[in-house]
Amino acid sequence: MPKVNEIKYGIEITKPHSKEMYDHNDKVAVEMKRNVLSAIHIAYSQAEGTIAADGGMTKGEETLRELVHAFTGYSFGSGYDLVDIKDQGLQTVHDCENWSMHDEYSWLYYKGLVPKVECQMLGFDIKEGDQCYYKWNDYSN
Repeated sequence: MPKVNEIKYGIEITKPHSKEMYDHNDKVAVEMKRNVLSAIHIAYSQAEGTIAADGGMTKGEETLRELVHAFTGYSFGSGYDLVDIKDQGLQTVHDCENWSMHDEYSWLYYKGLVPKVECQMLGFDIKEGDQCYYKWNDYSN
């Protein structure tokens, strides 16, 4: 008896990924990137004091550093200008591969830094037991 593949969002989940899966993931990645880029711009504006931040400018800077760190892996010590951190983050997110975007986005969502996206990427499951699994799979919010 042949194995029946899971179907999600009307797309059959295959290994290796099918063209339909890649196309779907590319569309989801666009939404994720848009949300992360927006969050970086907002955090930068809060850190600079041009828009109000709950927690003040310090909270804006902390959020900016956390968002950018998720994609660059750099902590950016006190010697870095905020504009340099922002610009590095924007470039890195722009260049981010889908698998990395999926991993980092789910973590940032868990931390409350980005909104939930309408659809998840296919073929990159969040495993039960991961810190973000339960929040990511709670569709009540």
